Amino acid sequence: MYTKERSSGRRPIIISVIGPVVFLVLGVFIYWQITRQHNWRTSLSEVMSGVTGPLQWKLWLVFALMFVNWGIEARKWQLALRPVGGLPFGNAFKAVFTGAAVASFTPNRMGDYLGRILYIREGHRAQAIALTIACSMAQLMITLVVGLAGTLYVGAASHRPLPSESHLPLALNILMAIVVILLVSLTFIYFRLDWVSRLLLRIPGTQRFNTYLKVLENLDATILVRILFLSFGRYIVFIAQYSLVFAVFGVNIGFWQAGGGMSVVFLVMAIVPTFTFLTELGLRWEASIQVLELYSPNTVGIFAASFAIWLINLIIPALIGSLLIVSIKLFKSR
Repeated sequence: MYTKERSSGRRPIIISVIGPVVFLVLGVFIYWQITRQHNWRTSLSEVMSGVTGPLQWKLWLVFALMFVNWGIEARKWQLALRPVGGLPFGNAFKAVFTGAAVASFTPNRMGDYLGRILYIREGHRAQAIALTIACSMAQLMITLVVGLAGTLYVGAASHRPLPSESHLPLALNILMAIVVILLVSLTFIYFRLDWVSRLLLRIPGTQRFNTYLKVLENLDATILVRILFLSFGRYIVFIAQYSLVFAVFGVNIGFWQAGGGMSVVFLVMAIVPTFTFLTELGLRWEASIQVLELYSPNTVGIFAASFAIWLINLIIPALIGSLLIVSIKLFKSR
């Protein structure tokens, strides 16, 4: 009895420390990642100027759209969880922020699943991971489809002349080939999850995962299509955010140029492995420069825009999520 009470007393203390510790560790990693980037001081100065400049309202609108962005993601996840009883939207909204915090320490944001399932009642967490993967697959499919269209646009539309030593045309062709293969494969899997589940269960040794894989058979076509439409809506929010920040930092390009260029950048970010999203800033900057300098020579502004979006869309939600950890009922002693 004494041991149980002592253990119960310790749990709130331990959990009350986890959130702030994650918050502090994130802060250190953010500082390290920023200061190792080329021209980070200039980019940070540009961001601060934008915050206080006449177009600062656009940055605040981008910040507001961040909540729209993650709200759409929460709704997607809420739909995907219907086969296991669903989840209130408020909890789903908190879960995606907590997932962002946990994802910051894992390759290609895989920890996002672990952060989210903390809000799922015991007995359904493994099933929720399978459903979350299906949800993420929808966003990847939209990224591939729009990215493929953007790649064709960038290759065909008029832009600044390429240097003779540029490898961009070859890189775009290779990228398109990879995208087509991935898109065909994912589309088949996504709309045949029930078939994939049954196929996997025929493999020797997979019977113990029967409960977790069978849940995929309960995702009907209506839900899958709705998740795809929500994924597309989230993608539009991304493009709108970039269009706004480009204007703030003097990157004078049109909406279609911004949309086409950034769809290629998103495509690269989706395909190229990254250790964590805290270390993807360099890749994000490099990809943005390589593509968007076709339309604007303002590389400093492109750097600043990429940094602002990275900060607003990824880092702030991760910091919020790290503090939400202390409120998760899973960890409460009662």
